[in-house]
Amino acid sequence: MDLNLVLLFAAEGGDSASFGLHWLEGVDWVGKLSTFGVACLIMLAFYVVARILQSASMRVGASRHINQDLAEFMGRVVKVSVLMMGLVTALSNLGVDVSALVTGLGLTGFALGFALKDVISNVLAGVLILIYKPFVKSDYIKVKGHEGLVVSTDLRYTVLRDEAGAKLYIPNAMLFVDALRVSAEAPESSESS
Repeated sequence: MDLNLVLLFAAEGGDSASFGLHWLEGVDWVGKLSTFGVACLIMLAFYVVARILQSASMRVGASRHINQDLAEFMGRVVKVSVLMMGLVTALSNLGVDVSALVTGLGLTGFALGFALKDVISNVLAGVLILIYKPFVKSDYIKVKGHEGLVVSTDLRYTVLRDEAGAKLYIPNAMLFVDALRVSAEAPESSESS
């Protein structure tokens, strides 16, 4: 406890009810509530801006014929980024020292990025594959000894169906980095000769 509060408590004869009242009298409740209200308004404004930017991002993706899943993913990334900026701004308005928070978020992001580098590389490769479309569904592709008909492509894997009918889940990073053979149809097998 603060020394002034202890002295005030002792001067009142140790009566806890009067001590609590004197402690509450020194608080500027109107100022605290108005500061909290402004912080809530800041968060609300950033939330509205985040929703608008998310919708705009998804509309731009649709107008450029980008995969709908990718457009939704990019919209969520934009929304979360704007909301994080809003949270930092609102906390700063409340008097919280956000420099340590921002530094901590940066270090946490670096550590997570390093720990999840393979997942992140697959997601980024998936985004680029969905944007550039080096192959489409029903193309026959071959990469690093794996080959098959493209069934689907998402942010992490491209699913192929091989000649035996089995599904192959190829990480997108492999498809983006390695040489890739794409054809409209499966090559004829040499077993028929």
